[in-house]
Amino acid sequence: MKQNDNSTDKGPGAEYLSIGEIAKSLEMSQRTIRYYEEIGLLNSVKRMEGGKRVYTADDLRRLKLIKRLKVLGLTLSEMYELEALWSIQKSNEAVLTRLLELLGGHLKNLDDRIAELKILRHEIVEYQARVAKKLKSS
Repeated sequence: MKQNDNSTDKGPGAEYLSIGEIAKSLEMSQRTIRYYEEIGLLNSVKRMEGGKRVYTADDLRRLKLIKRLKVLGLTLSEMYELEALWSIQKSNEAVLTRLLELLGGHLKNLDDRIAELKILRHEIVEYQARVAKKLKSS
C-alpha cells in the first residue's frame, strides 16, 4: 500500500479529486473519508500546499471497496486487520483467504439471525391468532 506523499507535484497525467468530489461520488460524508484516513484504512491520500487533501482513482477504488465490505457486514476493525495483513505479508492470497474466513463468519451469524427471526415471526403469528380469538369471544 502507498504511503502519504506530501508533494505538491501532481506528476504527468495525474488527476486528483477533492474530498467533496469523492464524497459526492460515493454518497459518503467527508468526515467519514477523513476518519478512514485517520484510522489507517485509507493511507495513500496526498496533500497539496496548505494541507488540502487530494484523492486519486486508487483512493476512489479503495473507498468503494471499504463501502462494499461495510455493506457485507465487515467491521472497521476487520478491515483494518486485512490492511495490516497486507502490510505484513504483501500477499493478495493471504488477504483474500482471511476475507473468506471473515465473510463465512458473517454468513453464519446472518443465518443464525434469520433462524431466530423465523421463530420470532411464528410466535408473533400465533400470538396474534390468540389475541384475535380472545377479541371474538368477548
